[in-house]
Amino acid sequence: MNTVTPRIFIAATEQDTGKTTISLGLYSALGKKFPQIGYIKPVGQRFTEVDGRRIDEDSLLIQTVYQTRVPLEDMSPITIEPSFTRRYIDEANHDTLVRRIRHSFDRASWEKDFAIIEGSGHAGVGSVFDLSNASVARILESKVLLVVPGGIGLPIDEGALNKALFDREGVEVIGVVMNKVLATKIDQVQDFARRGFERLGLELLGVMPVQKKLTEPSLQQIATTIRGTFFCNMCFAGNYAADVVIGAVSSANIRQKISPGTLLVVPGDREDIVLAAISESSDWSAGRLSGLVLSDELKPHARLLEMLEKTKLPVVFSSMDCYSIADRILSLTIKIQPGDTDKIESVQELVARHLNIPRLLQKLGISCSSSDFR
Repeated sequence: MNTVTPRIFIAATEQDTGKTTISLGLYSALGKKFPQIGYIKPVGQRFTEVDGRRIDEDSLLIQTVYQTRVPLEDMSPITIEPSFTRRYIDEANHDTLVRRIRHSFDRASWEKDFAIIEGSGHAGVGSVFDLSNASVARILESKVLLVVPGGIGLPIDEGALNKALFDREGVEVIGVVMNKVLATKIDQVQDFARRGFERLGLELLGVMPVQKKLTEPSLQQIATTIRGTFFCNMCFAGNYAADVVIGAVSSANIRQKISPGTLLVVPGDREDIVLAAISESSDWSAGRLSGLVLSDELKPHARLLEMLEKTKLPVVFSSMDCYSIADRILSLTIKIQPGDTDKIESVQELVARHLNIPRLLQKLGISCSSSDFR
């Protein structure tokens, strides 16, 4: 196995903490020093079908954004489909899986100046089939950057627990990056967290402020979640829903509840609300409504549908009721999609500004200075 190419394993203390955010931003930032960067997510839990192969969604994102010169199947060598764990317990094909991971890493890091390895969930995820994140980091002989959520007590407690698993595998955690910290509390959190992690022998390498934009779903994501279909203006399916308002009040009062980026959810027979939405969307410069969902498999009068088609408001039909739709949207786990250009740019800027990349590389034994990343 390749032991020469510098590498870092991006791990986390829990799922959806921001490993992909850090990987996405780090790839861009490191590109200022390393012309060729490889990426691999050895064990993936969320996947999509690409040319008949199961490919982890995060691997597909990195490939699409950066046109990584790595075969997709090597960026995502193992995907955990529903029967995977049961089959492994029956067959215990550990050596085969390890060989696959090493082979894919060799291809992902071939002729590369640096390699990013992204983990899946917390350090112990994958233990049931003997491929925990800690084990995979050991197999690939990589040091670890640990991503933790914002706060003081819980992130440090979870950091200690995860570090213990990496320590047991003989894997060094070189630092911690804290993600999704309220901007108003960054200075306070950074001070106490830095001192708290130092007590564990961990260095805080960055604190990332929460960005509301990154938590907002697009109309396309919402339509998929609520099993909806676009009636019109699908070209604006990339609009983000900053807030969700249910049209349960009079049309006269609904305007008071609408703010920039609002998604309005209303039964299709509430024609007064639909008319108010049409009126609201006519002032496109205000950009207050991001979209309209017509619920309960109900449709307004044909004349109103014609008027909706003439707006720039994306409209989705759904058979679900308003409150079920709102619940589904609020329960969504928002993952950055390849087409989320503005979100991707925000992530790149965030990581470049708030992660101490020169110090990260120094801890990997790579000589550099701040000027390398300007």
